Formats: sequence, C-alpha cells, structure tokens
Amino acid sequence: MLGPLLRLLSACGGVWPTSPAPGAAASSSASSGDDSEGRDGLLWWRDLARCHAGDVSVAVAQANQVLEDQCRLDSAPSIGTVVGVFDGHGGPDAARFACDHLVPNLREASSGPRGVTADAIREAFLATEEGFLALVSSLWEAQPDIATAGTCCLVGVVHNRTLFVANLGDSRAVLGKKAGRAGQIAAEQLSSEHNANQEAVRQELMAQHPDDAQIVALKHGVWRVRGLIQVSRSIGDVYLKHAKYNTDQIKPKFRLPESFSKPLLSADPSIISRDLEPNDCFIIFASDGLWEHLSNQEAVEIVHSHQRAGSARRLIKAALQEAARKREMRYSDLTKIDKKVRRHFHDDITVIVLFINYDLLLKGAPQGQPLSIRCALDY
Repeated sequence: MLGPLLRLLSACGGVWPTSPAPGAAASSSASSGDDSEGRDGLLWWRDLARCHAGDVSVAVAQANQVLEDQCRLDSAPSIGTVVGVFDGHGGPDAARFACDHLVPNLREASSGPRGVTADAIREAFLATEEGFLALVSSLWEAQPDIATAGTCCLVGVVHNRTLFVANLGDSRAVLGKKAGRAGQIAAEQLSSEHNANQEAVRQELMAQHPDDAQIVALKHGVWRVRGLIQVSRSIGDVYLKHAKYNTDQIKPKFRLPESFSKPLLSADPSIISRDLEPNDCFIIFASDGLWEHLSNQEAVEIVHSHQRAGSARRLIKAALQEAARKREMRYSDLTKIDKKVRRHFHDDITVIVLFINYDLLLKGAPQGQPLSIRCALDY
C-alpha cells in the first residue's frame, strides 16, 4: 500500500520523504521538532525540514484564480539539494510543466562523470523548453492557448560546497551572510533578472533585434517586450518564439499584428556558480510577488532576526502586510479577500529559504534521507 500512497501524494502535489536506503540512518526531516506543514486559506507552508545542504522552509500564497506559481525541492546525495521556483504567467501550464520536468532533466544531464555543472544546468533548461514546445505542438489544435503560457524559472543547486543559481525572468535569489563582528547580516543578490523595466535588459533586447523598432515598448507606464510581456527570458511563451503560433487561434490580447523572423524571447538562463563560505548563512529563493513588497535587505533581516522554523511563512506575511499598507487596509482584511480578486492586491508569492550547514558540507556528510517537497495548495 505504501507505493500507491506515495504516487498519490506525488500526483496531488503533496510533500513526502522518500524511503531511506537499506541500512541508512532512520533520522529524517520528521525528526526535527519544527517539521510542520499547514494551510490557512490561500496560504500553505512547510515550516522546517532537513535536507542535505542544511534546513529548508517553504511557503506559498495564492492570489490568482488558478495558482500560477509552482515550487519544488529535491535533495539526495547524487544531485545535492535542488530548489526550483516557477512563476507562471498566461496560465499555470508552463510553470507546472517546468516544475515537473526541469529537475528530472537536470538529473539526466548531470548523470555523467562531471556531475552537476553550469553546462548540465543549461542543458536541463533547454531540454525543458524543448519538451514544452513539443507539448504545445501536440495540443495546438485542441488547446491553442497553451502557446501563450510561460514561466520564469529560478533554480538553485547546492552540490558538495558549490552553489549554482540559474535564472530566467524576474524571480530572485538573495544570500544572507554574516557581516562584521556584531551579528549583522548583509544581503547579496545572486541572480540576474530579465525584466524589460531594467535599462540593461532593454539595451540587450535592442542589440539582439536591431531591425525591430518595437522590440520594447512602454505600455501603461511599464516597459514590455513588444508591449506584451515584461520578462525577456522564459520557458514557454511559444507564440513569441515561433511565428507559426502567432495566429488568430490565440486570444486577441496576445496576438502580435506583425510577424517576426527570430524568437523575441530566450530560454537561455543566466547562471552563476560560487564556492560556499562559512559566513554564508541562508539563501532566499522567491518569486517576484515577494520582491514587489520587500527589499533584499529587509528580507534577510526578517529571516536573521527570528528562529528558522516558519521563515518562509514569515516573509510572505511581511509582504502581505506591506501590500495591505499600500492599499490603506488592514492585513486581516486582506487575508479575507478571495483568490482572483486578491490578484488586485498582490501576486502569487512563493518563498523557499535554504539554511546552509557549512560544517556538514565541509565534511561531505549528508543529513538524513532523501527529501522531496512540492507546494500542496489546490490549483
């Protein structure tokens, strides 16, 4: 009965520890007293669990009618600890697909003798993009709107003592590290963002498309690619990458009046790698919904000044309190607003806080059994 139960939990987007190898230690994330999962309305959380890089806290707040954010964490000796935040737009399809396939693609790409590398991560991103394109092609006649779904993708990997951060879009990874001798914490942004509101991104787009005078356009006070989408890199958004999907079969609000000869968006991630250091305390991986309301420094100080358990949920609450303040309303009233209407106040928010146990990484001694975590909010 255990096998079918695990498969059912997986299909439902649940959270489960995988079975330990024969003879492995019985300790697991459940052995930590703070390993609690819960839900309150449109907020879901896993307060603290133990993974091979240290401890992890996860939370998701839904605002859209259908949750467009997806997230997962996978931790096992072969691949280390992998964190994924997938911020969908135009519907949930691309985010769900990336959440399901990017980590397995990374396992395959890193299965060779070199293991996890920047090239393997890039290969996994591009394989995920190709897989989603194949899905769009197969469903095009029956479900053409899937061609307008896309997702930002933020992936972090801790393998041995090396940290990789790969990003498409405007989700963000921020490191909290010790600064000075007085217990201060400093924020360091690890990810590069690809949002057309940044001058550097607009310049990059114009350089890539010198013959396209409308490659970036200001619409309602916001810079967008062809006046439609803010991010310049994503998985999906196939109608902006392959002209044959820019037809009257998609909704008019997405349809481009002019055709194009080369993809307007890219699926090539920006990737950084660095050796972790003793002063590196934790990394906040979060979708843009969090960073709309909190600065990097504010976020790391919130995590640093409280206990680990509940860190992700605490960050989301702080962002929602700020969203309520901006609209001159009480936080308690904001939490009573239903999904879809809630989107007028804030976006879906996903937060994963990964606490680094440097000493264990130094010893090469992984903690506990393999672990998988997926958001368990209803779609």
